[in-house]
Amino acid sequence: MSAAARVPGETPGQNGDSEGVKGGPHLNGPLTDHDEGLQFLTDAFEIILEEALRKGTDRQEKVCEWRDPEELRVLLDLDLQEAGESHGRLLQRVRDVAKYSVKTHHPLFFNQLFAGVDYHSLAGRFLTETLNTSQYTYEVAPVFVLMEEVVLSELRSLVGWAAGDGIFCPGGSVSNMYAMNLARYRAFPEVKLRGLWAVPRLAVFTSQECHYSVRKSASFQGIGIENVHPVRVDPRGGMIPEDLEEKIELAKSQGAVPFLVSATSGTTILGAFDPLDRIADVCEKHGLWLHVDAAWGGSVLFSKKHRHLMKGIERADSVAWNPHKMLMAGLQCSAFLLKDTTNLLKRCHCANATYLFQQDKFYDLSYDTGDKSVQCGRKVDCLKLWLMWKAVGTRGLEERVDKAFAYTRFLVEEMKKREGFQLVVEPEFVNVCFWYAPPSLRGQEGSEDYRDRLAKVAPTIKERMVRKGSMMVGYQPQHDRVNFFRAVVLSPQLTRDDLLFFLDEIERLGSDL
Repeated sequence: MSAAARVPGETPGQNGDSEGVKGGPHLNGPLTDHDEGLQFLTDAFEIILEEALRKGTDRQEKVCEWRDPEELRVLLDLDLQEAGESHGRLLQRVRDVAKYSVKTHHPLFFNQLFAGVDYHSLAGRFLTETLNTSQYTYEVAPVFVLMEEVVLSELRSLVGWAAGDGIFCPGGSVSNMYAMNLARYRAFPEVKLRGLWAVPRLAVFTSQECHYSVRKSASFQGIGIENVHPVRVDPRGGMIPEDLEEKIELAKSQGAVPFLVSATSGTTILGAFDPLDRIADVCEKHGLWLHVDAAWGGSVLFSKKHRHLMKGIERADSVAWNPHKMLMAGLQCSAFLLKDTTNLLKRCHCANATYLFQQDKFYDLSYDTGDKSVQCGRKVDCLKLWLMWKAVGTRGLEERVDKAFAYTRFLVEEMKKREGFQLVVEPEFVNVCFWYAPPSLRGQEGSEDYRDRLAKVAPTIKERMVRKGSMMVGYQPQHDRVNFFRAVVLSPQLTRDDLLFFLDEIERLGSDL
Protein backbone atom coordinates (compact mmCIF):
# COMPACT_ATOMS: atom_id res chain seq x y z
CA MET A 1 0.00 0.00 0.00
CA SER A 2 1.41 3.42 -0.91
CA ALA A 3 1.72 6.22 1.64
CA ALA A 4 -0.98 8.14 -0.20
CA ALA A 5 -3.40 5.20 0.06
CA ARG A 6 -3.03 4.47 3.78
CA VAL A 7 -6.18 4.32 5.83
CA PRO A 8 -6.39 6.97 8.59
CA GLY A 9 -5.16 5.52 11.87
CA GLU A 10 -3.16 2.80 10.13
CA THR A 11 0.50 2.71 11.17
CA PRO A 12 3.41 2.15 8.79
CA GLY A 13 4.13 -1.54 8.48
CA GLN A 14 0.52 -2.73 8.40
CA ASN A 15 -0.82 -4.62 5.37
CA GLY A 16 2.60 -5.40 3.95
CA ASP A 17 4.08 -1.89 4.08
CA SER A 18 7.73 -2.80 4.59
CA GLU A 19 8.88 0.80 5.17
CA GLY A 20 7.75 0.75 8.76
CA VAL A 21 8.47 -2.88 9.67
CA LYS A 22 10.84 -3.36 12.58
CA GLY A 23 14.27 -4.00 11.18
CA GLY A 24 13.41 -2.29 7.87
CA PRO A 25 15.95 -0.37 5.78
CA HIS A 26 15.72 2.90 7.74
CA LEU A 27 16.72 1.13 10.97
CA ASN A 28 19.35 -1.25 9.64
CA GLY A 29 20.96 1.32 7.40
CA PRO A 30 22.19 4.89 8.05
CA LEU A 31 20.01 7.29 10.01
CA THR A 32 17.60 9.28 7.87
CA ASP A 33 17.38 13.07 8.05
CA HIS A 34 14.17 12.57 10.03
CA ASP A 35 15.88 10.36 12.59
CA GLU A 36 18.81 12.73 12.92
CA GLY A 37 16.46 15.65 13.33
CA LEU A 38 14.54 13.94 16.12
CA GLN A 39 17.77 13.03 17.88
CA PHE A 40 19.01 16.61 17.64
CA LEU A 41 15.69 17.88 18.99
CA THR A 42 15.83 15.45 21.92
CA ASP A 43 19.39 16.45 22.81
CA ALA A 44 18.72 20.15 22.30
CA PHE A 45 15.63 19.98 24.49
CA GLU A 46 17.71 18.58 27.36
CA ILE A 47 20.11 21.50 27.01
CA ILE A 48 17.24 23.97 26.93
CA LEU A 49 15.75 22.52 30.12
CA GLU A 50 19.09 22.56 31.92
CA GLU A 51 20.78 25.72 30.67
CA ALA A 52 17.85 28.03 29.97
CA LEU A 53 15.24 26.83 32.45
CA ARG A 54 16.82 25.16 35.46
CA LYS A 55 19.82 27.49 35.59
CA GLY A 56 17.73 30.40 34.39
CA THR A 57 15.54 30.20 37.51
CA ASP A 58 18.38 29.44 39.93
CA ARG A 59 19.18 32.49 42.07
CA GLN A 60 22.73 31.13 42.51
CA GLU A 61 23.29 31.58 38.77
CA LYS A 62 23.83 34.86 36.96
CA VAL A 63 20.99 36.83 35.43
CA CYS A 64 23.23 37.35 32.43
CA GLU A 65 26.72 36.39 31.28
CA TRP A 66 27.52 39.81 29.83
CA ARG A 67 29.88 40.27 26.90
CA ASP A 68 30.39 43.42 24.87
CA PRO A 69 29.04 43.20 21.28
CA GLU A 70 32.31 42.58 19.43
CA GLU A 71 33.44 39.92 21.88
CA LEU A 72 30.03 38.22 21.80
CA ARG A 73 30.01 38.23 18.00
CA VAL A 74 33.25 36.23 18.01
CA LEU A 75 32.14 33.84 20.77
CA LEU A 76 28.93 32.98 18.93
CA ASP A 77 30.62 32.61 15.52
CA LEU A 78 27.56 34.12 13.86
CA ASP A 79 28.71 33.89 10.24
CA LEU A 80 26.73 31.49 8.04
CA GLN A 81 28.64 28.96 5.93
CA GLU A 82 28.10 26.93 2.75
CA ALA A 83 28.27 23.58 4.55
CA GLY A 84 26.16 22.48 7.48
CA GLU A 85 27.66 21.79 10.90
CA SER A 86 27.90 18.58 12.89
CA HIS A 87 25.42 17.39 15.50
CA GLY A 88 27.84 18.16 18.34
CA ARG A 89 28.71 21.61 17.04
CA LEU A 90 25.04 22.54 16.70
CA LEU A 91 24.36 21.44 20.26
CA GLN A 92 27.17 23.73 21.37
CA ARG A 93 25.40 26.54 19.50
CA VAL A 94 22.29 25.84 21.60
CA ARG A 95 24.36 25.96 24.80
CA ASP A 96 25.99 29.23 23.75
CA VAL A 97 22.66 30.88 22.97
CA ALA A 98 21.34 29.89 26.40
CA LYS A 99 24.56 30.88 28.18
CA TYR A 100 24.86 34.38 26.80
CA SER A 101 21.17 35.32 26.76
CA VAL A 102 19.50 37.27 29.56
CA LYS A 103 17.57 34.97 31.93
CA THR A 104 14.24 36.78 32.23
CA HIS A 105 12.96 33.88 34.37
CA HIS A 106 15.55 34.68 37.05
CA PRO A 107 14.06 35.91 40.35
CA LEU A 108 16.38 38.94 40.26
CA PHE A 109 15.29 40.15 36.82
CA PHE A 110 13.37 43.40 37.48
CA ASN A 111 14.15 45.04 34.16
CA GLN A 112 10.95 44.80 32.11
CA LEU A 113 7.18 44.56 32.45
CA PHE A 114 7.49 40.79 32.07
CA ALA A 115 9.47 38.36 34.20
CA GLY A 116 9.39 34.88 35.71
CA VAL A 117 8.06 31.70 34.17
CA ASP A 118 4.84 29.74 34.35
CA TYR A 119 5.59 26.13 33.43
CA HIS A 120 2.10 25.30 32.16
CA SER A 121 2.17 28.30 29.86
CA LEU A 122 5.63 27.28 28.69
CA ALA A 123 4.31 23.83 27.81
CA GLY A 124 1.64 25.54 25.74
CA ARG A 125 4.30 27.54 23.93
CA PHE A 126 6.28 24.39 23.16
CA LEU A 127 3.13 22.73 21.83
CA THR A 128 2.01 25.58 19.58
CA GLU A 129 5.51 25.93 18.11
CA THR A 130 5.53 22.20 17.39
CA LEU A 131 2.09 22.15 15.78
CA ASN A 132 3.08 25.21 13.71
CA THR A 133 -0.29 26.29 12.47
CA SER A 134 -1.82 29.67 11.74
CA GLN A 135 -4.87 30.97 13.53
CA TYR A 136 -6.97 32.18 10.62
CA THR A 137 -9.42 29.41 9.74
CA TYR A 138 -11.19 26.59 11.53
CA GLU A 139 -9.94 24.38 8.73
CA VAL A 140 -6.29 24.54 9.85
CA ALA A 141 -6.72 25.52 13.53
CA PRO A 142 -9.96 23.96 14.80
CA VAL A 143 -8.80 23.52 18.41
CA PHE A 144 -7.33 27.01 18.66
CA VAL A 145 -10.23 28.86 17.02
CA LEU A 146 -12.59 27.44 19.63
CA MET A 147 -10.06 28.01 22.41
CA GLU A 148 -9.48 31.64 21.46
CA GLU A 149 -13.22 32.25 21.50
CA VAL A 150 -13.50 30.94 25.06
CA VAL A 151 -10.44 32.78 26.41
CA LEU A 152 -11.50 36.10 24.88
CA SER A 153 -15.00 35.66 26.29
CA GLU A 154 -13.59 35.09 29.79
CA LEU A 155 -11.37 38.17 29.52
CA ARG A 156 -14.34 40.28 28.34
CA SER A 157 -16.33 38.99 31.29
CA LEU A 158 -13.64 40.29 33.65
CA VAL A 159 -13.89 43.68 31.95
CA GLY A 160 -17.64 43.59 32.62
CA TRP A 161 -19.04 42.88 29.17
CA ALA A 162 -21.59 40.13 28.61
CA ALA A 163 -20.84 40.05 24.87
CA GLY A 164 -18.45 41.53 22.36
CA ASP A 165 -15.57 40.60 20.09
CA GLY A 166 -11.80 40.45 20.10
CA ILE A 167 -8.62 38.95 18.77
CA PHE A 168 -5.11 38.12 19.95
CA CYS A 169 -2.51 40.52 18.53
CA PRO A 170 1.29 40.60 18.27
CA GLY A 171 1.72 42.99 21.20
CA GLY A 172 -0.07 45.85 22.93
CA SER A 173 1.17 48.35 20.34
CA VAL A 174 -0.80 46.56 17.62
CA SER A 175 -3.83 46.39 19.91
CA ASN A 176 -3.67 50.17 20.29
CA MET A 177 -3.38 50.48 16.52
CA TYR A 178 -6.50 48.34 16.09
CA ALA A 179 -8.43 50.60 18.46
CA MET A 180 -7.47 53.73 16.52
CA ASN A 181 -8.34 52.13 13.19
CA LEU A 182 -11.72 50.88 14.43
CA ALA A 183 -12.62 54.21 16.02
CA ARG A 184 -11.85 56.02 12.77
CA TYR A 185 -13.78 53.43 10.74
CA ARG A 186 -16.82 53.74 12.98
CA ALA A 187 -16.77 57.53 12.62
CA PHE A 188 -15.92 57.56 8.89
CA PRO A 189 -16.55 54.12 7.30
CA GLU A 190 -15.79 55.53 3.84
CA VAL A 191 -12.11 55.77 4.83
CA LYS A 192 -11.68 52.08 4.03
CA LEU A 193 -12.43 52.66 0.34
CA ARG A 194 -11.47 56.28 -0.26
CA GLY A 195 -8.58 56.66 2.15
CA LEU A 196 -7.56 59.89 3.84
CA TRP A 197 -9.39 61.95 1.20
CA ALA A 198 -12.61 60.87 2.91
CA VAL A 199 -11.90 62.24 6.36
CA PRO A 200 -11.29 65.66 7.91
CA ARG A 201 -8.36 66.46 10.17
CA LEU A 202 -8.83 64.11 13.09
CA ALA A 203 -7.83 64.50 16.73
CA VAL A 204 -6.72 61.85 19.23
CA PHE A 205 -6.39 62.49 22.98
CA THR A 206 -4.17 60.64 25.39
CA SER A 207 -2.18 61.39 28.53
CA GLN A 208 1.36 62.70 28.68
CA GLU A 209 2.31 59.33 30.17
CA CYS A 210 0.73 57.20 27.44
CA HIS A 211 2.62 54.45 25.68
CA TYR A 212 4.53 55.67 22.63
CA SER A 213 2.53 53.30 20.42
CA VAL A 214 -0.38 55.77 20.41
CA ARG A 215 1.74 58.27 18.51
CA LYS A 216 3.18 55.53 16.34
CA SER A 217 -0.34 54.42 15.43
CA ALA A 218 -1.30 57.96 14.43
CA SER A 219 1.78 58.18 12.23
CA PHE A 220 1.22 54.74 10.72
CA GLN A 221 -2.42 55.43 9.87
CA GLY A 222 -1.86 58.84 8.36
CA ILE A 223 -3.53 60.76 11.17
CA GLY A 224 -0.28 62.42 12.13
CA ILE A 225 1.63 62.69 15.38
CA GLU A 226 0.79 66.40 15.69
CA ASN A 227 -2.88 65.44 15.88
CA VAL A 228 -2.30 63.40 19.04
CA HIS A 229 -3.09 65.86 21.83
CA PRO A 230 -1.29 65.18 25.14
CA VAL A 231 -3.48 65.63 28.23
CA ARG A 232 -1.88 66.76 31.48
CA VAL A 233 -1.47 64.31 34.35
CA ASP A 234 -1.63 64.56 38.13
CA PRO A 235 1.49 64.03 40.30
CA ARG A 236 0.97 60.25 40.27
CA GLY A 237 0.74 60.14 36.47
CA GLY A 238 -3.02 59.78 35.95
CA MET A 239 -4.86 61.76 33.26
CA ILE A 240 -6.69 64.90 34.42
CA PRO A 241 -10.25 64.73 32.97
CA GLU A 242 -10.77 68.49 33.21
CA ASP A 243 -7.76 69.06 30.97
CA LEU A 244 -9.08 66.42 28.57
CA GLU A 245 -12.32 68.39 28.29
CA GLU A 246 -10.40 71.59 27.58
CA LYS A 247 -8.19 69.93 24.97
CA ILE A 248 -11.22 68.51 23.15
CA GLU A 249 -12.93 71.92 23.02
CA LEU A 250 -9.72 73.56 21.83
CA ALA A 251 -9.25 71.00 19.04
CA LYS A 252 -12.83 71.57 17.86
CA SER A 253 -12.32 75.33 17.83
CA GLN A 254 -9.29 74.81 15.59
CA GLY A 255 -11.28 72.82 13.02
CA ALA A 256 -10.23 69.30 14.02
CA VAL A 257 -12.66 66.43 14.58
CA PRO A 258 -12.09 64.52 17.84
CA PHE A 259 -12.83 60.79 17.53
CA LEU A 260 -10.73 58.84 20.06
CA VAL A 261 -9.54 59.04 23.64
CA SER A 262 -6.86 56.53 24.62
CA ALA A 263 -6.70 56.14 28.39
CA THR A 264 -4.08 54.11 30.23
CA SER A 265 -4.37 51.54 33.00
CA GLY A 266 -0.84 51.02 34.21
CA THR A 267 1.57 53.48 32.63
CA THR A 268 4.93 52.10 31.59
CA ILE A 269 7.16 54.01 33.99
CA LEU A 270 5.16 54.98 37.08
CA GLY A 271 2.40 52.37 36.77
CA ALA A 272 -0.37 54.99 36.97
CA PHE A 273 -4.06 54.35 36.32
CA ASP A 274 -6.20 56.96 34.59
CA PRO A 275 -9.62 57.71 36.22
CA LEU A 276 -11.73 55.77 33.72
CA ASP A 277 -15.19 56.69 35.03
CA ARG A 278 -14.56 60.42 34.73
CA ILE A 279 -12.89 60.02 31.34
CA ALA A 280 -15.86 57.95 30.15
CA ASP A 281 -18.17 60.83 31.13
CA VAL A 282 -16.21 63.16 28.86
CA CYS A 283 -16.24 60.64 26.01
CA GLU A 284 -20.00 60.14 26.27
CA LYS A 285 -20.57 63.89 26.27
CA HIS A 286 -18.61 64.32 23.03
CA GLY A 287 -19.47 61.00 21.36
CA LEU A 288 -15.88 59.74 21.33
CA TRP A 289 -14.52 56.20 21.26
CA LEU A 290 -12.90 55.31 24.59
CA HIS A 291 -10.00 52.91 24.32
CA VAL A 292 -8.13 51.73 27.42
CA ASP A 293 -4.52 50.67 27.02
CA ALA A 294 -4.42 48.15 29.87
CA ALA A 295 -1.57 46.18 28.34
CA TRP A 296 0.31 46.46 31.61
CA GLY A 297 -2.36 46.97 34.26
CA GLY A 298 -5.27 44.92 32.91
CA SER A 299 -4.49 41.90 35.06
CA VAL A 300 -5.62 43.72 38.21
CA LEU A 301 -9.11 42.76 37.03
CA PHE A 302 -8.43 39.28 38.42
CA SER A 303 -8.01 40.73 41.91
CA LYS A 304 -10.94 41.60 44.17
CA LYS A 305 -8.54 43.75 46.23
CA HIS A 306 -7.15 45.78 43.37
CA ARG A 307 -9.63 45.86 40.47
CA HIS A 308 -10.90 49.20 41.82
CA LEU A 309 -7.90 50.73 40.04
CA MET A 310 -9.84 50.18 36.80
CA LYS A 311 -13.24 51.35 38.02
CA GLY A 312 -15.31 52.27 34.97
CA ILE A 313 -13.52 49.91 32.57
CA GLU A 314 -16.85 48.41 31.49
CA ARG A 315 -17.69 51.77 29.87
CA ALA A 316 -14.79 51.51 27.41
CA ASP A 317 -15.33 50.63 23.75
CA SER A 318 -12.09 48.65 23.53
CA VAL A 319 -9.33 47.37 25.77
CA ALA A 320 -5.74 46.25 25.15
CA TRP A 321 -4.52 43.65 27.66
CA ASN A 322 -1.22 41.71 27.73
CA PRO A 323 -1.43 38.53 29.84
CA HIS A 324 2.22 37.92 28.98
CA LYS A 325 3.11 40.65 31.45
CA MET A 326 1.67 40.40 34.95
CA LEU A 327 0.13 36.94 34.49
CA MET A 328 3.36 35.51 33.01
CA ALA A 329 1.67 33.78 30.09
CA GLY A 330 4.89 34.16 28.09
CA LEU A 331 5.76 36.33 25.13
CA GLN A 332 3.71 37.04 23.40
CA CYS A 333 0.12 36.97 24.56
CA SER A 334 -1.78 40.19 23.85
CA ALA A 335 -5.54 40.46 23.68
CA PHE A 336 -7.56 43.18 21.99
CA LEU A 337 -11.07 43.22 23.45
CA LEU A 338 -14.07 44.93 21.93
CA LYS A 339 -17.50 45.77 23.32
CA ASP A 340 -19.01 45.95 19.82
CA THR A 341 -21.38 43.14 18.75
CA THR A 342 -21.96 44.28 15.14
CA ASN A 343 -18.94 42.54 13.62
CA LEU A 344 -17.13 45.87 13.38
CA LEU A 345 -13.71 44.21 13.67
CA LYS A 346 -14.29 42.13 10.56
CA ARG A 347 -16.06 44.86 8.58
CA CYS A 348 -13.16 47.21 9.18
CA HIS A 349 -10.34 44.78 8.31
CA CYS A 350 -11.73 42.17 5.94
CA ALA A 351 -10.32 41.76 2.44
CA ASN A 352 -12.47 38.70 1.55
CA ALA A 353 -9.59 36.67 0.14
CA THR A 354 -11.40 33.85 -1.64
CA TYR A 355 -8.43 31.48 -1.65
CA LEU A 356 -8.56 31.39 2.16
CA PHE A 357 -12.07 32.38 3.18
CA GLN A 358 -14.17 30.44 0.69
CA GLN A 359 -17.89 30.98 1.15
CA ASP A 360 -18.97 27.41 0.32
CA LYS A 361 -17.08 25.52 3.03
CA PHE A 362 -18.70 22.58 4.79
CA TYR A 363 -18.72 24.23 8.26
CA ASP A 364 -19.97 27.42 9.89
CA LEU A 365 -17.96 30.25 8.33
CA SER A 366 -18.16 32.38 11.47
CA TYR A 367 -15.32 30.22 12.82
CA ASP A 368 -12.96 31.59 10.16
CA THR A 369 -11.67 34.52 12.20
CA GLY A 370 -8.69 35.53 10.08
CA ASP A 371 -10.45 38.35 8.26
CA LYS A 372 -10.77 40.23 11.56
CA SER A 373 -7.02 40.66 11.59
CA VAL A 374 -4.68 42.97 9.69
CA GLN A 375 -2.37 39.96 9.46
CA CYS A 376 -2.73 36.90 7.29
CA GLY A 377 -0.64 34.36 9.15
CA ARG A 378 -1.30 34.70 12.88
CA LYS A 379 0.45 32.80 15.64
CA VAL A 380 -1.52 30.82 18.18
CA ASP A 381 -1.32 32.87 21.37
CA CYS A 382 -4.35 31.57 23.26
CA LEU A 383 -3.07 28.10 24.27
CA LYS A 384 -0.38 29.35 26.64
CA LEU A 385 -2.94 31.41 28.57
CA TRP A 386 -5.65 28.73 28.41
CA LEU A 387 -3.37 25.97 29.72
CA MET A 388 -2.05 28.18 32.52
CA TRP A 389 -5.58 29.25 33.45
CA LYS A 390 -6.71 25.62 33.43
CA ALA A 391 -3.81 24.68 35.72
CA VAL A 392 -4.11 27.35 38.41
CA GLY A 393 -7.68 28.57 37.95
CA THR A 394 -9.02 32.08 38.25
CA ARG A 395 -8.21 32.02 41.96
CA GLY A 396 -4.58 31.13 41.29
CA LEU A 397 -4.22 34.06 38.88
CA GLU A 398 -5.79 36.34 41.47
CA GLU A 399 -3.26 35.16 44.06
CA ARG A 400 -0.45 35.86 41.60
CA VAL A 401 -1.61 39.46 41.21
CA ASP A 402 -2.11 39.95 44.93
CA LYS A 403 1.34 38.55 45.72
CA ALA A 404 2.97 41.06 43.37
CA PHE A 405 1.20 43.93 45.17
CA ALA A 406 2.14 42.54 48.60
CA TYR A 407 5.81 42.19 47.66
CA THR A 408 5.79 45.70 46.22
CA ARG A 409 4.57 47.06 49.55
CA PHE A 410 7.26 45.04 51.35
CA LEU A 411 10.02 46.43 49.11
CA VAL A 412 8.82 50.01 49.59
CA GLU A 413 8.60 49.62 53.37
CA GLU A 414 12.13 48.22 53.52
CA MET A 415 13.41 50.93 51.18
CA LYS A 416 12.07 53.65 53.48
CA LYS A 417 14.14 52.23 56.34
CA ARG A 418 17.42 52.74 54.46
CA GLU A 419 19.36 55.92 54.01
CA GLY A 420 19.99 56.93 50.42
CA PHE A 421 16.80 55.56 48.87
CA GLN A 422 14.14 58.05 47.78
CA LEU A 423 10.86 57.19 46.05
CA VAL A 424 9.90 59.15 42.95
CA VAL A 425 6.21 58.61 43.82
CA GLU A 426 4.34 56.26 46.12
CA PRO A 427 3.60 53.21 43.93
CA GLU A 428 0.04 52.76 42.75
CA PHE A 429 0.91 49.50 41.04
CA VAL A 430 3.99 47.20 41.10
CA ASN A 431 6.38 49.73 39.54
CA VAL A 432 8.79 50.95 42.22
CA CYS A 433 10.55 54.09 40.98
CA PHE A 434 13.36 55.46 43.13
CA TRP A 435 16.65 57.27 43.30
CA TYR A 436 19.65 55.96 45.18
CA ALA A 437 22.07 58.55 46.55
CA PRO A 438 25.44 57.05 47.53
CA PRO A 439 27.11 58.26 50.74
CA SER A 440 29.11 60.90 48.86
CA LEU A 441 25.91 62.69 47.76
CA ARG A 442 23.92 62.60 50.97
CA GLY A 443 23.31 65.97 52.54
CA GLN A 444 24.27 67.79 49.33
CA GLU A 445 20.81 68.11 47.81
CA GLY A 446 21.16 71.89 47.62
CA SER A 447 24.49 71.90 45.80
CA GLU A 448 24.69 73.26 42.26
CA ASP A 449 25.82 70.00 40.65
CA TYR A 450 23.72 67.62 42.74
CA ARG A 451 21.27 66.74 39.96
CA ASP A 452 24.05 66.16 37.43
CA ARG A 453 25.87 63.86 39.83
CA LEU A 454 22.70 62.02 40.85
CA ALA A 455 21.84 61.46 37.18
CA LYS A 456 25.04 59.42 36.78
CA VAL A 457 24.34 57.07 39.68
CA ALA A 458 21.71 54.80 38.12
CA PRO A 459 23.58 54.23 34.82
CA THR A 460 26.78 53.40 36.69
CA ILE A 461 25.13 50.97 39.10
CA LYS A 462 23.23 49.42 36.18
CA GLU A 463 26.47 48.81 34.28
CA ARG A 464 28.10 47.25 37.32
CA MET A 465 25.21 44.87 38.04
CA VAL A 466 24.95 43.76 34.41
CA ARG A 467 28.67 43.11 34.07
CA LYS A 468 28.62 41.25 37.38
CA GLY A 469 25.45 39.39 36.35
CA SER A 470 23.89 39.73 39.80
CA MET A 471 20.56 41.25 38.74
CA MET A 472 18.89 43.57 36.24
CA VAL A 473 16.76 46.65 36.86
CA GLY A 474 15.89 49.45 34.47
CA TYR A 475 16.41 53.19 34.78
CA GLN A 476 15.31 56.28 32.89
CA PRO A 477 14.89 60.04 33.11
CA GLN A 478 11.36 61.45 32.93
CA HIS A 479 10.37 65.04 32.18
CA ASP A 480 12.38 67.15 34.67
CA ARG A 481 13.42 64.13 36.75
CA VAL A 482 16.98 62.88 36.35
CA ASN A 483 17.73 59.18 35.95
CA PHE A 484 15.95 56.97 38.45
CA PHE A 485 15.51 53.20 38.82
CA ARG A 486 12.27 51.43 37.96
CA ALA A 487 12.01 48.01 39.58
CA VAL A 488 9.10 45.83 38.46
CA VAL A 489 8.10 43.48 41.27
CA LEU A 490 6.63 40.61 39.35
CA SER A 491 8.29 37.19 39.26
CA PRO A 492 6.34 34.41 41.06
CA GLN A 493 9.69 32.96 42.12
CA LEU A 494 10.45 36.08 44.20
CA THR A 495 10.95 35.86 47.95
CA ARG A 496 11.36 38.54 50.59
CA ASP A 497 15.03 37.59 50.83
CA ASP A 498 15.38 38.34 47.11
CA LEU A 499 14.00 41.84 47.68
CA LEU A 500 16.37 42.42 50.59
CA PHE A 501 19.25 41.25 48.39
CA PHE A 502 18.07 43.72 45.76
CA LEU A 503 18.43 46.63 48.18
CA ASP A 504 21.73 45.32 49.54
CA GLU A 505 23.14 44.97 46.04
CA ILE A 506 22.17 48.52 45.07
CA GLU A 507 24.02 49.72 48.17
CA ARG A 508 27.08 47.53 47.48
CA LEU A 509 27.37 48.56 43.85
CA GLY A 510 26.97 52.25 44.64
CA SER A 511 28.87 52.58 47.90
CA ASP A 512 32.06 54.04 46.37
CA LEU A 513 30.48 56.44 43.87
